[in-house]
Amino acid sequence: MVACSVGEQHFLKGGIAQELRTDGRKRLTYRHTYVETGVISQANGSARVKIGGTDVIASVKAEIGRPSSLQPDKGKVAVFIDCSPTAEPIFGGRGGEELSSELALALQTCLLGGKSGAGAGINLSSLLIKEGRVCWDLYIDGLVISSDGNLLDALSAAIKAALTNTALPKVQVSAELADDEQPEIDISDEEYQQFDTSNVPVIVTLTKVGKHYIVDATEEEESQMSSAVSISVNRAGHICGLTKRGGSALDPSVILDMISVAKYVSETLMNKLDSKISAAEACED
Repeated sequence: MVACSVGEQHFLKGGIAQELRTDGRKRLTYRHTYVETGVISQANGSARVKIGGTDVIASVKAEIGRPSSLQPDKGKVAVFIDCSPTAEPIFGGRGGEELSSELALALQTCLLGGKSGAGAGINLSSLLIKEGRVCWDLYIDGLVISSDGNLLDALSAAIKAALTNTALPKVQVSAELADDEQPEIDISDEEYQQFDTSNVPVIVTLTKVGKHYIVDATEEEESQMSSAVSISVNRAGHICGLTKRGGSALDPSVILDMISVAKYVSETLMNKLDSKISAAEACED
């Protein structure tokens, strides 16, 4: 965590109040974003995203599994995040474990929606191969290499890029068998289907510093925040999830305003991210 002197705190908050942050950005401007796809050859899809000094990698591994008895018509997705102690000393031990769990839960909610599946960015039904018998299990792993604030947004961008980079092989399942028999599966080495990311949202975190809120906060700015609200928004402008951290309470009218700002910012962010992902995919080809 960055320690700021009283003078530095006044300078930082004063700049934000006057629409001029310490790195020259306005309140709703992101840092330079870099996207590279296909960074892990053993994965079905992978990507590296750098936003300013924050550097993260996401990978997608697909394995053949069996649908759960509660959802026999759907595949499964699990999200795991590893905050490397080399990124921040405080990530070592329990501090890193707690943050990793917090980030993984927020990202899982962002991608899969609530318990009912409402707001899901990934259609689990698209992962079904044969109802009740065979499905794809997606394991999404995120690694924090370096941290300079705005981890959740960076990880969500990396996951979106990794899913865009993901191709699932076509699968043929043998004819009907008894319920207790495992069907024979033929996985193609030549035919692949690109994963559909049209509904995968981006996360926009609005961090409240003083009386104003900003996007893409640096670690220094986060050290002075009173609260932060992370809102996941899909391409249609629908809210897929919302999480809050920080002890300061927010008036409902402020949260509604933050949602409105997040929807506005997300459109530009989504277009910018899609453009960079497309360019990265073209370079990989």
